[in-house]
Amino acid sequence: MPRAARLGLNAKLQVADARQTARWWDGKPFDAILLDAPCSASGIVRRHPDARWLRRPQDIVQLARTQDELLQALWPLLKPGGRMVYATCSVFMAEGRDRIDAFLQRPEADSALLDAASPGHLPPLLDNPPVLPGSPASVSGDGFYYALIHRLP
Repeated sequence: MPRAARLGLNAKLQVADARQTARWWDGKPFDAILLDAPCSASGIVRRHPDARWLRRPQDIVQLARTQDELLQALWPLLKPGGRMVYATCSVFMAEGRDRIDAFLQRPEADSALLDAASPGHLPPLLDNPPVLPGSPASVSGDGFYYALIHRLP
C-alpha cells in the first residue's frame, strides 16, 4: 500500500521534467512546492564516498543552471501566499545560497520573500548533532541547504 493511502491521503503522482510545466501542469496553483533539486550530493559524501570522484568541476555549473531553471519554472505555479522550499544535499554555496540569491534578483521573483528562519547551509561538522541518539560526536550528520521562500499575497 502506498504511504499516502496508508495515511489516508490522496496524491496524484507524475513523472515529468518539472521545467516543462506545459506538459504536465493542469493550471491549478499549488499551495506549497518542495523543490528537492538535483545537486552534486556533496553533503552526503560520508555515506556515498564515491560521489567525490563522480563529479567534475563543470558538473557544478550545469547543476546550478538546472537548479535555476527549476526555480524559474516552478515559481509561477505557486499561488499567492504559498510557500516553496528549495533544498539540496550540497554543501557548496553555488548550489544553495548563490542560487536563491540569484533567483531573488530576477523580475519574476518580485513577490518573493525569503523566510528569515531558513538556516541556509548546514555542513556536516562535528558540532552538528549526531545522526542517531547516542552516536559518538565524530559521526556527524549530512550536509545540506534549504531555504523557505514565501510568495507574497
